[in-house]
Amino acid sequence: MNADFGAPKELAGGLQQRRALYQPRLPPCLQGPTVRLEYGDATTTIDPTSAHVVAQAFPRTYGQPLVTFLTDAAGKTDEQRPPIRVGVVFSGRQSPGGHNVVWGLHDALKAYNPQSVLYGFVGGTEGLFANKTLEITDDVLASYKNQGGFDLLGRSIDQIRTTKQVNAAMTTCRSLNLDGLVIIGGVTSNSDAAQLAETLIQNNCKTKVVGVPVSLNGDLKNQFVETTVGFDTVCKVNSQLVSNVCLDAISAGKYYYFVRLMGRKASHVAFECALQSHPNMLILGEEVALSKLTLMEIINKICDGVQARAELGKYHGVLLIPEGLIESIPEMYALIQEINILHNNNVPVAEMSSQLSPWAAALFQFLPPFIRRELLLHQESDNSAQLSQIDTEQLLAHLVEAEMIKRTKEGRYKGRKFSSVCHFFGYQARGSLPSNFDCDYAYALGHISLHIIATGLTGYMATVANLKDPVDKWRCAAAPLTAMMSVKRHLRGPGAIPIGKPAIHPSPIDLKGKAYELLREKASSFLLDDFYRTPGGIQFEGPGSDAKPITLTIEDQDYMGDIEILKECLSKVKTMVKPGCSREVLKAAISSMVSVTDVLTVMSHPLNAELPLYHFN
Repeated sequence: MNADFGAPKELAGGLQQRRALYQPRLPPCLQGPTVRLEYGDATTTIDPTSAHVVAQAFPRTYGQPLVTFLTDAAGKTDEQRPPIRVGVVFSGRQSPGGHNVVWGLHDALKAYNPQSVLYGFVGGTEGLFANKTLEITDDVLASYKNQGGFDLLGRSIDQIRTTKQVNAAMTTCRSLNLDGLVIIGGVTSNSDAAQLAETLIQNNCKTKVVGVPVSLNGDLKNQFVETTVGFDTVCKVNSQLVSNVCLDAISAGKYYYFVRLMGRKASHVAFECALQSHPNMLILGEEVALSKLTLMEIINKICDGVQARAELGKYHGVLLIPEGLIESIPEMYALIQEINILHNNNVPVAEMSSQLSPWAAALFQFLPPFIRRELLLHQESDNSAQLSQIDTEQLLAHLVEAEMIKRTKEGRYKGRKFSSVCHFFGYQARGSLPSNFDCDYAYALGHISLHIIATGLTGYMATVANLKDPVDKWRCAAAPLTAMMSVKRHLRGPGAIPIGKPAIHPSPIDLKGKAYELLREKASSFLLDDFYRTPGGIQFEGPGSDAKPITLTIEDQDYMGDIEILKECLSKVKTMVKPGCSREVLKAAISSMVSVTDVLTVMSHPLNAELPLYHFN
C-alpha cells in the first residue's frame, strides 16, 4: 500500500489552492447537528417477481421503510448525543468528488459530537480487511477538500464479497468498535454493502452499513438515485475533449475520429457527452442490444453515414462509442461469455481459442489480432471482461475502412479515401477537480451518511432528490439498498425464471425518456450539419459554474416528490370516502380504484418491468 496515502500535501497550483477554500452548500435540513426523521411505508423491489427472492436472501434488511430527513428545530443537546465511531472506505473506481463525501461525513460527525472519531481505511477494501486505518482530522482533510482522485485513502480490489472478505471486514468493525461503516462506490460496491449489512446483523455486530453512490459511470440510477457523484465532472471534462476533437476534424477536413468513452456496460457518459458536444454520430449500447444489431450491421450504418456526408463534400466526422458497446453486440456478448467460462475453469489463455465452440471460434478468427488478444485478458474483480482494455474504437475503424474500400471497388462509393484517428478517453477525467455540483452533492451525502448511522439504520444508501433544482430545494433521504435490487433473468416474459443472487444492477439509458427523445430529434442535424458545440472547461465561478448534466435537468426524476403527491391523494380519498358517504361517491371510488389496481397489475408484470439492460441478451 502507498505510504503517502493521507499524508498532508502542498497544493502546488493556484487553482487547487482556491478550490480548497470553496465551502460546499448544504440543503436546509442538513445545516444543524441533527435531523428530524419521517418514516415512510415499507419498500419493495423494482421487479415484483424478484421480491420473494430478495426477501429470502435479505430477511433482516428487506422491506425497510424509506426515510426522509427534515429540519430539526428542537434537536438533542450536545450532552444527549453520544460520540460515534465511524469507518469509511473507497470501494469503487476513483471518481471526482469522492473526497468531499469523507469531508462531509467528518464535519457532520464532529458537529454531532466533537468527541466522535472517523477512521479512513488506507488502500481501499484491502485496508479494511487488514484493519489499516488513518484517523481523519481537519489537518488531514485540509489538502484534499474539493480535490480530485482518491489519493486521501486510495482504493484496491473494490470487493467485499467472499466469506473470507466479509469475515475480515466484520473482524475489523468489531476490533475498532465501529458504530458505522460508510462504503463509497458504485453498483457492485453497494450490492456488497447490502450483503455486509445483512451479515453483520446476523452475527450480532453493532456496526451499521451505509452506501454512498459515487461512480463516474453514472449507471447507479434508479427510483431513489438520480445521478452519482463524479458523473457531472467526468462528462464535462470529456465533453471538452470531444468538442476539441470536433473542431480539429472540421479544420483538417480529412479524418474520422472514433472516440471511445468510459462507462462500463451502460452508455450514460457517451450519451451525456453527445448532448453537450454534438458529434456527428453516437452508437448507444442500449440501442444495439434492443435492436439486436450485429457487428456488421453497425459497420454498415456507420458507412452509410460516411457516404451521406461524402455526398455533401464532407470527409471528416466524429463518432462516439461507449466503453460497453462490445458487450451489447449479440455475437460479441456470446463470445465474451464463452471466454469468461474458460477463465472461470482456469483454462490457460494460450489454449482458449482451441476450446471455443465452432461458431465462436469462427468469429474469434475473423476479428483482428489485437482484439483477440484483448478479449483473452483476465477478468475484472467482478468477473466481467476488461472493457477498458478492449479497443472497440479501433475495431470499428478497421472494419469501416475495409467496408469503404469494398464499396469503392464495387462502384458504390466514389469519394475520397476513408481515413480514421482513434482515441480512448478512459482515465483523463477521473482525477479532475470536481465541479461545484459534485462538490455540493458529495458533501451533502457525507452528512446524510452520518445521520443514517446516528439513527441506527443499516443497509441503507444516502440519497438526494430534486438535484436539478437549487441546493436549498434538494430532498435528503435514506433508501434501503434491497429496494434497488433485482435478480438476473434469461428472458423477459411470463416464463422468465429469476436466477442468481439479488444485486443492484447497472441502469441502462431510458430509450423512452425525454433526453433520448431530444437526441433522436437532433440526430440528423448532428450527422450532416456539423452542429458542433463547445462547452469549454469546467467553470468554478461565474456563468456556467452551476451547470448540471443535461440528462439530469431534462428528465422528471422527483420520485420522492411523486411519493408525497400519491400520499396526499390517498389521504384525500380516505377523507372523502367514509362510512356515511353517498352510494354514488362510494361507487365512483370503487370503480376508480378497480381501474387503478388493474393498470398497476399489468404494469407489474415482468414483461414490462424496468429491468437491467443485459436481461435483453
